[in-house]
Amino acid sequence: MALVFIFLDGVGLGADNGHNPFTMNDYPAFSAMTGGQSFTSAVEKYHNGNHVFLPVDACLGVEGLPQSGTGQVTLFTGINSARMLGRHFGPYPHSAIRELLAEKSIFRKIGAEKGRCFFINAFPKRFIDYVTSTNRWSSTTFMTVKAGFKLNSVKEIINGSAITAELTQDAWRKRLAIDVPVITETEAADRVIKSTRNSDLVLVEYYLTDKAGHSRDAALAHNILVRLNRFLQHLLDQQPENDFTLLLTSDHGNLEDLSVKTHTRNAVPFFVLGKGATLFSDVKTIQDVTPLCVEWYRSSLG
Repeated sequence: MALVFIFLDGVGLGADNGHNPFTMNDYPAFSAMTGGQSFTSAVEKYHNGNHVFLPVDACLGVEGLPQSGTGQVTLFTGINSARMLGRHFGPYPHSAIRELLAEKSIFRKIGAEKGRCFFINAFPKRFIDYVTSTNRWSSTTFMTVKAGFKLNSVKEIINGSAITAELTQDAWRKRLAIDVPVITETEAADRVIKSTRNSDLVLVEYYLTDKAGHSRDAALAHNILVRLNRFLQHLLDQQPENDFTLLLTSDHGNLEDLSVKTHTRNAVPFFVLGKGATLFSDVKTIQDVTPLCVEWYRSSLG
């Protein structure tokens, strides 16, 4: 049994108004995650068997707007890095807290117990060259490498074992001129499902939600949510027939309020579907996520 961890960058639960793209159109996967409620700040805790949805805190007891660096370090280590620094920091992990990802990450902890961790996103050579030369690693890539797991490249895209950031691979063809086939969001989700056969933890990162939030472009937000909805809906539809538990959350709010270009202090969504979901039913903040994922992994061995 595997845990599929869907990390959506910059997605909070906002007001039901003309600035929230989640209320402008119908996205069935997001409604399904909440148990039929609106994907807004009005959502209430939902717990029905192996289905849990909660609004959780991403502010971490620190003033100011949450940022990706401290938010992701906290999310993926279970250590309140914003409080350690005394401020929110991003987009990259601050040098004073980056080693937490090297020593205390979810990949390091599960890997230390012989768990098989797989970061399914792939990265073009120019990205690897850039982060290697500048040492400006993202939280997810840094923790993957430091835990001794590989980063996927074009090779894994071609053989169908990894996915690109936008899921369908069209950006790699159009913007990077890399000769890879265009696939559907459903096919991308199938790759995630296939990867659970040989992994205990599969991490999926989707950062375009944060990019759309910063753009304040409602049409772009809709396009991204349509794609993401197709991807998530297929995972939801296939979950009962496959041996994996699905978890989704974010590092801070942003996309849910297009009236501002910045992040928000809104609560973020936390969703689990599958065996062991009850274990996560009392999550309060993003700091709680990694410790409970490790506990879930241990319980899955029995």
